Amino acid sequence: MNESAARESIVRVARSMFERGLTHGSTGNISLRIDGGWLMTPTGSSFGELDPARLSKLDAAGSHIAGDAPTKEAFLHRAMYDEQPRFSAVVHLHSLHSVAVSVLADVDANDVLPPLTAYYVMRIGRLPLVPYFAPGDAKLAEAVRGYAGRHHALLLANHGPVVAGTSLAAAADAIEELEATARLYLLLRHERLRPLDDEQLAELHRRYPS
Repeated sequence: MNESAARESIVRVARSMFERGLTHGSTGNISLRIDGGWLMTPTGSSFGELDPARLSKLDAAGSHIAGDAPTKEAFLHRAMYDEQPRFSAVVHLHSLHSVAVSVLADVDANDVLPPLTAYYVMRIGRLPLVPYFAPGDAKLAEAVRGYAGRHHALLLANHGPVVAGTSLAAAADAIEELEATARLYLLLRHERLRPLDDEQLAELHRRYPS
């Protein structure tokens, strides 16, 4: 994908997420690997009003070289890329239901959501909860690094999800599956659940290895 197409794809995905209520105000950020570096959504920008020409451009060292200033959470993206170079895109949202799950006191921090559907298992797998740090705190980047080598999807406590993928489409699909599963979990969490069992999970992992 050339840089012009990459810019357009970020704007298209971001606008779709905004129009469907997955982001609000100026929350959320997207990055996409390009030759020689990355494109990122600018700090303080709305997913519904991005200008492809003003997206932030970073070089291979992570230095800002063109466009508006990058998201102040760029360090989250770099942590994901540094730990797993196969990733080509990272999406971070403050999506309502995922954030709601991130503030619950009784979740399993090693795997926040139960395997309610096959598609959640295929697109997310295990979802660890990263401890809370204030936005912009460098300790959050270090915490993310501690998980990113083993997981492509993380839930930041009292904050929201971060998901990486081998393409922007893959990262976007996965974070939307996470949000849908978080919503489903909140709807059902006081009911008796029948999550997928170990045999069903093993079959999914055999058919769809990560």
